[in-house]
Amino acid sequence: MRIRTVPATLAYIILLFLFLPNGLAVAQTTPPPVSDAPSAPFDLKNGDRVVFLGNSLFENDFQYGYLELALTTRWPNRDITFRNLGWTGDNVFGVARSTITNPPTAYELLMEHITKAQPTVVFVAYGGIEAQDGEAGLPAFKEGLTKLLDKIDQLGARAILLSPIPILSADSAASKTRRNAMLELYASTIAKTAAERGKRFIDIFKPIQEISKTVPLTENGIHLNETGYYYLANVLETALGLPPRTKPVTITVSKTGSETTAPAKLLDAGTNTASLTFTIDEQYLPLPLPLNETGLTKSGQIVKITGLKKGFYTLTIDKEEVITASAKQWEDGVELKQGPSFEQVREIRQMILKKNDLFFFQYRPPNTTYILGMRAHEQGRHAKGLEDQSLIIKWLESQIALNRAPKSRVYQLTLLK
Repeated sequence: MRIRTVPATLAYIILLFLFLPNGLAVAQTTPPPVSDAPSAPFDLKNGDRVVFLGNSLFENDFQYGYLELALTTRWPNRDITFRNLGWTGDNVFGVARSTITNPPTAYELLMEHITKAQPTVVFVAYGGIEAQDGEAGLPAFKEGLTKLLDKIDQLGARAILLSPIPILSADSAASKTRRNAMLELYASTIAKTAAERGKRFIDIFKPIQEISKTVPLTENGIHLNETGYYYLANVLETALGLPPRTKPVTITVSKTGSETTAPAKLLDAGTNTASLTFTIDEQYLPLPLPLNETGLTKSGQIVKITGLKKGFYTLTIDKEEVITASAKQWEDGVELKQGPSFEQVREIRQMILKKNDLFFFQYRPPNTTYILGMRAHEQGRHAKGLEDQSLIIKWLESQIALNRAPKSRVYQLTLLK
């Protein structure tokens, strides 16, 4: 379950009026429906609205923002917006979305949420809750999933189907094995449905299960922690066929001059081995590691510099000291895990979290019955306040759009004396 914190709406409103002259940079136009054959390269286009629809797998990412961060930085020059409709305990019939107010029914509310989000791309992640019904629940699950896909098709959106994630710990080994076997059975049903409908299917069950053998990915064996969402973002990028975020850089220093490989470019190609100045053409910002995690999969830029004379060398980026390493370490390759690009992407991540926090309380306020439901005659006046939050959300989206592209930076390596 997501940890709820009431957003500082007043502060956001003040920011909105301070910065509104800059304009709202994010376009909200909806493109015509686009076919998304599973074999075609995955792409997001100007005006796309990406919706994450499912159970706690998506809702819990409200705390971390990794999935949105990964995708929004992949197309930094395109106006793409995101909405997270994940709901803990939910299934394809929207049972967890029920309120005291009826109508709408839980299923009607699910349909309403999807429609209001105006998606053009929907990542669908169900099956984890339904698998508890065992084999007997498969026909109902497939029926519900089919109706859900019909709705997404009616809205002209593309659907990408995800498998459930595995149970990583349980009361006993036998229980874990039994539950995972049922999750795989439901994953198989999702895969078959995707194939029948010509939709993309992404198996996240096996990759998460494999990664969990060496890295703790959950809080309780069921729900992913911050590290789990970092890896899930990586799994999605790989499954969608997206290229690595960085390419290794190699610089060779010799008495006759220095040479480098793309994407780096030397700014001083002379014979001064005590100092090197260069730039790196970054296509994407890095995906920042979770807090207090240092031994995870490499996510930063790898820089190899050969031919340096013995000693220790300090690398600065835009005059900010980043790392000091020996000539031998530079020759082996040094991974950059901090610096201006990481600071930039962390700021974007914070804006994503603030924006999603506002949206969460806008589309599912804790006192729904009093504001939108059968007791709206008491506090229904607050509905206008919920609507007004859209202005702040759009402003935050404009700031994300203005800052998600990598910036040109100057790298300098200097011998310590």
